[in-house]
This record gives sequence, structure tokens and C-alpha cells, in this order.
Amino acid sequence: MKDMRRGVRYCFLLVLLLTFPAAAYAQQTIVRPPALSYGDTIAVISPSSVPDTAMVMKGCSVLRQWGYVPVLGPHVFHSYHGFAGTADERASDMLWALRDPSVKAVLCSRGGDGAVQVLRRVPLEMFRTNPKWLIGFSDVTALHSAEVSAGVMSIHYSMCDGIALRGVRDTVNTLFRKILSGEMPAYHVPAHPLNQYGEAEGILVGGNFSVFCGLAGSDYDFLNRVDEGLILFIEDTGESMSKVDRMLHQLEIRGILSKLRGVIVGHFSKYKCPENGFHDMYDMLHEYLQHLPIPVCYDFPVGHHSGFNYPMVEGCRVTLTVRQDSTYLRHHAENR
Repeated sequence: MKDMRRGVRYCFLLVLLLTFPAAAYAQQTIVRPPALSYGDTIAVISPSSVPDTAMVMKGCSVLRQWGYVPVLGPHVFHSYHGFAGTADERASDMLWALRDPSVKAVLCSRGGDGAVQVLRRVPLEMFRTNPKWLIGFSDVTALHSAEVSAGVMSIHYSMCDGIALRGVRDTVNTLFRKILSGEMPAYHVPAHPLNQYGEAEGILVGGNFSVFCGLAGSDYDFLNRVDEGLILFIEDTGESMSKVDRMLHQLEIRGILSKLRGVIVGHFSKYKCPENGFHDMYDMLHEYLQHLPIPVCYDFPVGHHSGFNYPMVEGCRVTLTVRQDSTYLRHHAENR
């Protein structure tokens, strides 16, 4: 009888341990990493595909001109089946960057594919106990989702190539640099004819639509925080309208769509149109989003776009205001 009771207790504890990350982290306040100062170190790592060496070095040059000290991860230029090294090598660079107290922020060299392979090798607790700005977009959305799930803000922004191409004094790069120094941004963008008016406050999450949909229901899924009130931004490249339709309805089936407080539709590129009678991606998305009683804005400057990819602070509380004449997105200084 004692052995049976002991076995029941063991099973109960095991269930608690297995379910702890998704349940417990979702209840924690999302913290903002410390601001950077002149002379601080930024680790440059490659959690996804192999980067272009010249672009990485040019991006590092911009960081130096801003007064930061870029340090390359040990495997940043490795190559393994198109990835920047094996999953273990890429994860070891991430763990090094998080654990090293001299590193104050982590910049991903590029996106591509493979970040999802790193997730199981980097415990969520590592993000929580070592809160640092993680910077990148596209495939790096998987890491943003993990960090926000762990209760830490991150920066959805261009990586080495984008930073290098825009240059030291570029206005969008300046917005990114201000975030690193502790200043939360506010954006005022032109109206779009499909916009749905209104105002909402919530926690900002999002990025590459296909990447975060691939994490559905896992411990690394920032949409697990939907009951806290989310404003979701979406973008993608190379995905057809029918596939994006499927992703959107995946959110509907999960009960996510009906709980969102606002939606920001960024850039969608490299897809065939028209398709299934829809003129373009925005036309298709509007077919479904127009039925939600929340503010929705289209053509927001975020995503795979050569012109603009505004830095978005994932996990930050924001106010989205969509009016007839313009859209306003304000990041809050305090996350309450």
C-alpha cells in the first residue's frame, strides 16, 4: 500500500514537472532586459542558416561605430547541411551568449532555417535567469517566442545584413539603437483602406507567421499567453495565400483569434497572386479579420521588406490606435 501511495505521489510530481514550463511561465511578468551602455558587448551568433561573412563583418562595423563591442560566437560561420553548424553547435553559442555576464545583448547574424532545432537544447529557464536583448527576425521568430514564453522581452528587427545596408545614421537603425539604450518607441504610420478602426492595449507578440505557427501549443509558444491580452503582428515571405489562410484558421481553431485584442498585418512577399479569387494577401486576410471586433491595421512597416522593418519589442505592453487617417503604435515604458 505504501509503495502504491509512493508511486501515485511520484506520478503526480512527474506531471507537475512536465507541465511546469507552459503553465508557470505564462503567469510571470515579462521583464525588460537591462539597457546597454557605451562599450557594452554584443554577441553575434548564427542559430539558423549560414551567414554571409562580409555582411556579418559590415554589421559588426556599424555596431562598433555606435560604441558597442561585437564578439563573434565560436560557430558563427560553421556550415552543416546549410545550417550554421550542427544543432548542438548553434545551441552552444546561444548558451554561451546567455551565460557570459560580459555579454549584454545577442544579435543573430541571419535567419533562414534551423532556429527551431535549437529550442530543446536551450532550457526556457536560461532566458529567464539571463535576461538579455535577443535581436533578429524571420526564422529567429522561434527564439523570440521562446524568450517571451520565458518572460523576457526581445527585439524583432533586422540582422547583420539589414543593419549593414541601412548604415550608421539611418533613421530605422536609430530607432533600434534607442531601444538598446532603454528608450521605448512610438510609431505613426499612414492609413490603409482595409484598416479596422479602434484602440486596444495588450502585450505585443508576433513575427514570421509560419515559424510561430509551427510552435503551436508547445512550451515555446508565446501565444500561450493569449489570456493576458495580446496584440499580434504577422508577416511572411514565400508562403502562398492558401497556406497563410490555413495558418490563420489554425489560430481560429485553437481559440486564439477570438481572444486577440488587436492585429498588425505587416509585409507579405514572394507569393503568387491573384489566388482563389483574392486580389492579394491583404484582400484574403481582410475577408476573415473584418469580422473581429478589434482594431486591425494593414501594411505596417515590419517584415521582409527592403525599405522598412521597424523594430518591434516582443513582450512589451503596447497601445494600438487605428484611426481613419493613420495608425499609432506606442510601446509602454512600464509593462503593467
